[in-house]
Amino acid sequence: MDKLNLRRELISARASLTPEQLRSNATNIRETLLDQPWAQMAGLVACYWSIGTEPDTHGLVFALWKHGTTVMLPVLREDNDLDWAVYDGPDTLAPGRFGVPEPVDTRRGIDAIRTAALVIVPALAVDRLSGVRLGRGGGSYDRALSRVGPNVPTVALLHEGELRDDVPAEPHDRPVHFAITPVGLTSLK
Repeated sequence: MDKLNLRRELISARASLTPEQLRSNATNIRETLLDQPWAQMAGLVACYWSIGTEPDTHGLVFALWKHGTTVMLPVLREDNDLDWAVYDGPDTLAPGRFGVPEPVDTRRGIDAIRTAALVIVPALAVDRLSGVRLGRGGGSYDRALSRVGPNVPTVALLHEGELRDDVPAEPHDRPVHFAITPVGLTSLK
């Protein structure tokens, strides 16, 4: 299946999830992630502020922040690359490009992700064999992941059925090390 049709299929499946399923998925994913030693020890985490039917990260970001972790969230630039700024509580977000909440903190630059001890990224699907993730098609996270060191855990958050064997890959696609679904953690690559 090509990327465009797979994206359509996955977005349609997400649209059928009930609010109860979305809440339950978010809780299970958050608990699984926070249970990992590499998440508990990470002093600086790059994450994202979920929108729509993405696995919800609002509670995760808040929990990491309350634990004392510095959390950077992306700021979408005009060229669709990602700048980074620090989250400092729920009152420090403002609508950015396309209305997605972004931190109002000082921009740290596109290379700030290099300093993260853990990187959490959105995905519509992840290939269980190669770790290649399927995003929304803008390439923002592939560019960001290309800046992350090889030993830094990279994690995609998914709903059930989004860890697959058929994710198409192109040379610019960057794999992740782990996928977390509501049923648990999967190590990739």
